Amino acid sequence: MLLKPKEDAGDSQDETDVRGLRKFRAQSPWTWRPLTLITTAAALFLLSIILRSSLKLQVDPQGCVMSMMTPTYIKLSGFDTEHSRFATKYSLYLYREEGVDEYTNDNIGLRGAPVLFIPGNAGSYKQVRSLSSEASRYYQGVLRHDADKAKEGLRSLDFFTLDFNEDLSAFHGQTLFDQAEYVNEAVAYILSLYHDSNRSRRDPQLPDPSSVILIGHSMGGIVARTVLVTPKYQANSVNTIITMSTPHARAPVTFDADMVSLYQSINDYWRESYQQRWASNNPLWHTTLISIAGGGRDTTVPSDYTNIASLVPESHGFTVFSSTIPNVWTSMDHLAITWADQMRKVIIKSLYEVVDVRRAAQTKPRSERMKIFRKWFLTGLEDGTPKNLRETPHEVLLTLGDGSRSSVAKEDSVTLRQLGVQDQMSAVLLPIPTVNNSTFKQFSLLTNQQIDSHGSFEKSEVLFCSAFPLAGGLTSTPLPIQFDLSPGDPSATRLACKRPVGDGIQLPASTRASQNAFDSNPPFTFLSYDLRSLQDHQFVAIVDKSTEINPSWVHAEIVSGPESIIESHISLPRLLIRGLNVELPSSRPIVTEVRVPTLRSSLLAYSLEIRQHGCGADTELFTPLVRQHIDGPYESKYFVNFKQGDVNLHGIAPFMPPTLDGQEIKTGVAFQIWSDPTCNSSLEIRLRIDPVGSLGKLVVRYRTIFAAFPLLVVAMVLRKQFRVYDNSGAFISFSESLDQSLRLPLPILLLSMTFFATAFTTASSTSIGTSHHMQNNGTSINFAQNDLLLGSQDTFFWFLVPLAGLLSIGACVLLNYLVLGLLHLLVIVSSLVSQSYVKVDDSEKGIASAFVASTPRRRAINTAVLLFLVATIIPYPFAYVVACVVQLMTCTRALKHAKETKSGSAHNFFNYTYSILNLMLWVLPINLPVLVVWIHNMAVHWLTPFSSHHNVLSIMPFILLVETLSSGVMVPALRSFRWATNLLFFALAVYAALYGMTYAYRLHYIANIIALWLVVLHFSTYKGRLSV
Repeated sequence: MLLKPKEDAGDSQDETDVRGLRKFRAQSPWTWRPLTLITTAAALFLLSIILRSSLKLQVDPQGCVMSMMTPTYIKLSGFDTEHSRFATKYSLYLYREEGVDEYTNDNIGLRGAPVLFIPGNAGSYKQVRSLSSEASRYYQGVLRHDADKAKEGLRSLDFFTLDFNEDLSAFHGQTLFDQAEYVNEAVAYILSLYHDSNRSRRDPQLPDPSSVILIGHSMGGIVARTVLVTPKYQANSVNTIITMSTPHARAPVTFDADMVSLYQSINDYWRESYQQRWASNNPLWHTTLISIAGGGRDTTVPSDYTNIASLVPESHGFTVFSSTIPNVWTSMDHLAITWADQMRKVIIKSLYEVVDVRRAAQTKPRSERMKIFRKWFLTGLEDGTPKNLRETPHEVLLTLGDGSRSSVAKEDSVTLRQLGVQDQMSAVLLPIPTVNNSTFKQFSLLTNQQIDSHGSFEKSEVLFCSAFPLAGGLTSTPLPIQFDLSPGDPSATRLACKRPVGDGIQLPASTRASQNAFDSNPPFTFLSYDLRSLQDHQFVAIVDKSTEINPSWVHAEIVSGPESIIESHISLPRLLIRGLNVELPSSRPIVTEVRVPTLRSSLLAYSLEIRQHGCGADTELFTPLVRQHIDGPYESKYFVNFKQGDVNLHGIAPFMPPTLDGQEIKTGVAFQIWSDPTCNSSLEIRLRIDPVGSLGKLVVRYRTIFAAFPLLVVAMVLRKQFRVYDNSGAFISFSESLDQSLRLPLPILLLSMTFFATAFTTASSTSIGTSHHMQNNGTSINFAQNDLLLGSQDTFFWFLVPLAGLLSIGACVLLNYLVLGLLHLLVIVSSLVSQSYVKVDDSEKGIASAFVASTPRRRAINTAVLLFLVATIIPYPFAYVVACVVQLMTCTRALKHAKETKSGSAHNFFNYTYSILNLMLWVLPINLPVLVVWIHNMAVHWLTPFSSHHNVLSIMPFILLVETLSSGVMVPALRSFRWATNLLFFALAVYAALYGMTYAYRLHYIANIIALWLVVLHFSTYKGRLSV
């Protein structure tokens, strides 16, 4: 028999579980058992520490400067339904800076290269104003009258922007794709505007534009990339994309199946394109993608997700953090990155340098664009950064005599503490030693002066010189710039010299008055060359051009490479226990790099301390300057006047796919430390893990954990309830089942998941999922290898699974008592406002008598109407919310009946309906985002039927189950198929742990299957309706 006889499922207060479980008694659901109390207290204590750490500890300083503008937005009403089916929902605007841009109502003044700004989730089209204002003012104030640049194809930038009515594109994949379709149509329309002489003021001799530069903020960056995969995309109509705080690697939330599927299809297209052997087979060959991340201050989107290393090769794009970008040097929150004055200046200057209106594409070739973007967005300190010195022509003739105005350094270093000491121009020569290819020596120079675009300093010159006339056929023709330090001396030495044009590296100034890297102090300039690249030169000449004493200083030196690099192979466990201590000797180079390869995880934070012994204020050139950096992605942080500070990074992060070439990141974090070598004092470096500060890093990476892991707990609790019910006929309360589950099932499951995670890490090469791609050499790359569990393959983080379990248990307990409190409040209110409820004086009356049940025909009609609306107009998440409300009312009536009758069957029914409500409430967050999108569409009068989430099978079981429970029907106890219930709840628990974070939307489907099974049980026999 499938079901037990009705009498076995009656009032079972005096029955004992056949497996020896303790006797059931109707206990107060408010009872706190010691194990539950201790577990909940531990979870709340840990959660409070995590939240405090996230808000107060390891927080980057705010350094954004507000930008100013005078905006005007011109709506392009011609872009109507004839061009796009979304024209009634979305709009296209042209930006004009009032008082700067020239335009009229008849002629909107298109004269430059088109740029289209795409706002992100709930973003405004007006966010374009910072960038476009800077573009207009910079062109009019600096570039417009530069005839040479105009001949090279430089023109103004015409900024367009899109009004998406603040659509919630982060939560709904179809909305995001609709936006991409609209952007593609907007690109075609924008290009057509330049053919209309009434709208354009372009030089008729220039070619009409064939491509548009796209700038996307947040999800707008994903929209920009999606444009290239839309069916109607015109090839090469987009060749340059810049994104800000865009989660490229994976969807920020995984509650929508369309969103996850869209991300996978877009990323697969980009990966497959760039993995083609031949450029002719790559549709993205001419496309460059620059991803700018805000860093630690961005708590809206994890900056780890902005990494495009798994999508684009270095030849076509890179990811850079705002703290890395020269003259920005600060982390930025999700919105500030669009308006910060420092950021907009760099972006606009880089765009003007890549623009070339002489070409139909409106930009320089891809390789030139990448070189320009690297110059503007990277530090210049990255490995492999090309130097310009070799290609720079000789343009300075330096004439030296035997007097005091010129000298040759006797050591491998030169220090000028002040300039202008000799009241006249003077020079010091630093000989360049001869080295072979196997010798690694470095020339380094640091000064507090700024270098200009010609490679010259304001009060000095740094020249790389050879004897004049030069060998190789060059004559003694005078060079354009001459510095004569021995006038009238016929025996003077003449040197032909080069300036370090384009090789100067800007560093934030570090003095005793410095506080942050982004302070408005003039930056330092750093020059660094491998000595092997200087073998064509004989001297480095440092020329003091000052005639008056001033506080400018210069320090130059030649050091052996191994002296400037210290690599530590300390392990994470040892670093956690003992920390890392490094002492730099007094005879150290001006810059020393300490590499710690084990520092790669985004989940750990550290504390760094530097102690300098001696060197008073009267003698030091500068205070210690530290650059923390990692090259995958390009993240650098600068610490000025450094003594002690926080260290956090965006390296190897949870759920991130491997790089496009499949190479594992092994470099880790390095610390470049500039310190005054003339102080003649040692430097002590101490690095420690910050355990409490590290906890805060879990928040932004795992903030959606409460939409997945609590379902593991709820499923195990329900599993326990049904096991006891099928054995004894007593449906124990949620609280009691949770307490029993804490004694064995939950710890065993969490421990099993922990061991599974560890075992999977050791066999990470095993194929999981379907996201495999073949490299040119035939090697398979699994881009879904980090989708399991909590997304980390580092065995050091084995504790994350039990930690997530503990927090989820605490969350379930809190929700349990909150809902119980709400139910008791509703019972009180119901008793006060309604005196017509059913009074049960005889405990032998059935549960159904306490419910005002409609006829089966009426319930069937209501259900059919609701399912019809789901299939045609409303999304099924709306029906799910209705089902949750109905279930809440059912629980209220069940609790009211149980309090009145105090019978075992009434308590059974309340415990059952209440546990189902708990399950539905934890599934609810998965459905809410799509519902919010639908409500937003209604609010903006977009009455077109919702384009997704109309599958009635996704909601029918829940509706039938809730409708059945509303009539007071108790689920029957099982005999022979109890294993099916057990298996279904166990499957939900295991899936919530394994894939809940990556594919959260599937949890609704599994819970829907469980609801279907319960409906089958209810309707499998008429005896499912209990009587007492």
